[in-house]
Amino acid sequence: MKQFSKTLTAFIVTLALITAAGCASTSKQEGAGEYVDDSVITTKVKAMLFDEPNLRSGQINVETFKGVVQLSGFVSSRGDINRAVEIARSIKGVASVKNDMRLK
Repeated sequence: MKQFSKTLTAFIVTLALITAAGCASTSKQEGAGEYVDDSVITTKVKAMLFDEPNLRSGQINVETFKGVVQLSGFVSSRGDINRAVEIARSIKGVASVKNDMRLK
């Protein structure tokens, strides 16, 4: 009976370690916590862009991966690009901003 208990304990510990390793991030895939953090960053950037009266936020796409915000889409002026990048950089948790926006 003691052997069964030890085997069961070892199995549970091994299963817990494998499960925890499955939630870890890699260079191409986020862990669960990072995904939530990035979702929060994306939402905050989108909200701030929406609140900016001079920007057409519906034409700016926002994606975040490991704290790096990527802005893409079409805007009317270079000033709009600069303002959108400035807004994204101001959000807590943003490591850097990648600008892929284009002038129409």
